[in-house]
Amino acid sequence: MQRGLTLGKFAPLHRGHQMLIETALAEVDELIVMVYATDVIDVPLQVRAGWIRDLYPKVRIIEAWDGPEGYGKTPEICREQESYILKKLNGVSITHFYSSEFYGDHVSLALGAVDRRVDESRTTVPISGTVIREDYFAKRQYLDPIVYADLVTKVCFLGAPSTGKTTLAKTMADQHNTLWMPEYGAEYWLEHHVDRRITLDQFEEIAPEHNSREDVLIQQSRKYLFCDTNPITTYVFAKDYHGGAVGPVLTQMARDAEKRYDLFFLCETDIPYDNTWDRSGDQKRNWFQDQIVDDLAERHVPYFRVHGTLEERVSQVNWILGQHRKFGNVLDIRQHGSANHCQQSDQKR
Repeated sequence: MQRGLTLGKFAPLHRGHQMLIETALAEVDELIVMVYATDVIDVPLQVRAGWIRDLYPKVRIIEAWDGPEGYGKTPEICREQESYILKKLNGVSITHFYSSEFYGDHVSLALGAVDRRVDESRTTVPISGTVIREDYFAKRQYLDPIVYADLVTKVCFLGAPSTGKTTLAKTMADQHNTLWMPEYGAEYWLEHHVDRRITLDQFEEIAPEHNSREDVLIQQSRKYLFCDTNPITTYVFAKDYHGGAVGPVLTQMARDAEKRYDLFFLCETDIPYDNTWDRSGDQKRNWFQDQIVDDLAERHVPYFRVHGTLEERVSQVNWILGQHRKFGNVLDIRQHGSANHCQQSDQKR
């Protein structure tokens, strides 16, 4: 049995890491990857380990939550690192140690393993985690799509028809030099409706295509992807159209949408109603808004309310974005003054 080991922070996992892992997988019978905790990136250890699990299901992951913080070539640091690795392996023998770093020498010696260096000069894959962290968007060619998707903040705007979602999503994307996702459900309805209605089976087709288009756009988005509605809105429409009935595909995808987005904003009904032919009136707008609010409450989905003019709404969203941290606790934003900010906006109006 030939068993390999490699380790790192994978902050984030990039093509250089992948080349090292793939080289090891081609050469040994079993590969262990030890993933260290770190504060150089906001992405949790479980997510970084999850990237490797998703891409390389045969790899065995060891999550190193309590790893030593020292990094360098001093005898003390080397001994501390070696002792920790041996402790985490708990007697499992390693025949090959894979790395692209100087520590391959002393760690492989401590393991009694072959020192297998892969692209140490960074000539085959000329990148490092430090360089990637400076600008994820500019270096996204070195990141697998599942990794890059986790580095983009997905912002979703919800609300009844004629609450300014589309205008706000487009404006935010223009301001942040990124992309926005139009409401696919509206496009589908215009193409397929009969007497202003679509069937339950047709509702089942909307959410998969909406998500598929989002997945394409996120790979070209810079820091944020602003989304005009999501499958939760489609779910509420289906219930409203069909007396509470919803198909299984849409039901599941609406449930998945609860965690698919990083931030939810509810656009209020305090702007003039745009009574276009495809809408059902201002009274219906208010009823539908109540249904969305109740649905979010049932799902326990936290959201921020935006109201006022477009300029005021943009200001409110930007204030939240300025406080938000990917994988952070959204309630921390509320605790740091969002209520005061909204109150000041009210006073200005």
